Amino acid sequence: QVQLVQSGGGLVQPGGSLRLSCAASGITFSMLSMGWYRQAPGKQREWIGYILSGGNTNYADSVKGRFTISRDDAKTTVYLQMSNLKPEDTATYYCNVIWGRGNYWGQGTQVTVSS
Repeated sequence: QVQLVQSGGGLVQPGGSLRLSCAASGITFSMLSMGWYRQAPGKQREWIGYILSGGNTNYADSVKGRFTISRDDAKTTVYLQMSNLKPEDTATYYCNVIWGRGNYWGQGTQVTVSS
């Protein structure tokens, strides 16, 4: 059974930083690409970025230079380090993996950027 369990998030002031974690189980983690998405109220889910099995990353222009995705294969965990946060980054954040015929999502973590 595939599970993605997220942690982290919360309330942060503009310019602050947060780190989200996504612990995976039930998959061959080290062989898979992992993605991050977010969804703001009233908006469609937006792709943020991904990390390949070898560690290469790619990011949406809206977060490039501020967000960093990393992974720890030994802990089967992917991270989203967010810096210089802006109010427009407020959203529910989701990790994602495609495994076999399934498309799996974490439970979502709320990030609120506000003074």
